[in-house]
Amino acid sequence: MTGKTQLPEGLSTRPATEGDFASIYEIMRTYEFTHGGKAETTLEDIRQTHLAPGVSLAKDSCLTFDQTGQLVGYMRLRQEQYAKFTLLLRVQEGYLDPRLGEYLLELAETWARERMIQAKPGVRVIFTSLLPSTDAIGCHRYEHAGLREVRRYWEMEMEMHKAPPVPIWPEGIVLRPYVPGRDERLAYELVEVAFQDIWGNIPLRFEEFRHRTVERPTFDPSLWFLAYQDAQAVGAALCRNEREFGWIDDLAVLRLARGKGLGTTLLLHSLGELYRRGQHKVRLDVDSQSLTGAQRIYQRVGMQTVKELVRYEKELRAGVD
Repeated sequence: MTGKTQLPEGLSTRPATEGDFASIYEIMRTYEFTHGGKAETTLEDIRQTHLAPGVSLAKDSCLTFDQTGQLVGYMRLRQEQYAKFTLLLRVQEGYLDPRLGEYLLELAETWARERMIQAKPGVRVIFTSLLPSTDAIGCHRYEHAGLREVRRYWEMEMEMHKAPPVPIWPEGIVLRPYVPGRDERLAYELVEVAFQDIWGNIPLRFEEFRHRTVERPTFDPSLWFLAYQDAQAVGAALCRNEREFGWIDDLAVLRLARGKGLGTTLLLHSLGELYRRGQHKVRLDVDSQSLTGAQRIYQRVGMQTVKELVRYEKELRAGVD
C-alpha cells in the first residue's frame, strides 16, 4: 500500500530518539486525560516500551512536528513474529487537520506490508490497533481506512474500603514464594501455556517477558505468587504496586487446574496482599469475551469496568492463526 494522504503543509517528520521520551509522554498524558479522565502511562512506561528487545526507534517510530518544533503526531509500530503488527497512533489534542492522522496510519500500514514478507509461510498476518471506545475520531479514522472492530477489552478496577475475604485454597494446592533468579522462566512458561487459550494470543519471547516484568524499576518479587499442585506450578498471579494503583498484570491457571476456583483464590490473595501494603485501588485488563470466563471472576469479587478499549484489525495476508 502506498500512502495516498500527503503530510499537511508545514509539518516535518523524523524517527524518535531517547531524547524525545518526555515529549512522547506529554502527548500520551494529554490523550489519556481526554479519553479517560486521568493519565496512566508513566515516563518509565515510555522508556520500557521504546527500549524493549527487538524495538528499533529508527525503523519503528515516526514523530511529526509543527513549524514551532512542537510534537503534534506520534506513531509507533510493533511486530510480533512479523505476523502481528500493532500500531500506536496519537495526534496532539487540538490539532484539527485530519490528514495528519491519516498520513501516519497509512505510513504504518505501508511499513507492515513491507515487513510481512519475513513472516513464516502460510501464517495469517494482521495490522491491528487498540483505542478507547471514547475516541470517536480515532475509531472513525480506522474504520475509514478499512480496519474493522474485532474485540473489546475492559480495564477493571476494585476500590477496597476493607480487606477482601481471606481465600480458601483448593485441596491439593499450595502457595509458594517466587524466588528471583530461579523462577523467571518457570513463571514465563506457565503464563505462556495458560494464555494459549486467549483470543489472538501470539507467544512472547522470554527476553520480552523479562523486559516488561522483572527488569522494570518497580518490580517487586514478593508480589509474584505461584500456586503448586504437587511439584508442578499450575497457577500464577504477577502483580506490581505503583503509586496510584496496584496492578495484576497476569493471572494464569493451567487447564489441568481449572474448575477448582484457583483463579478466584489467586485473585483474592493478590488483592489482600496489595491491601495489606496500603494499596486500596487495584486494576487489571481483560478480554470482555474471554474464552475462559475471566471477566466473570473479576465481576464476582466486585471489580468494575472503568475503561473500554476497542481492537481494530485489518488482515494483510490470509493464513493460519
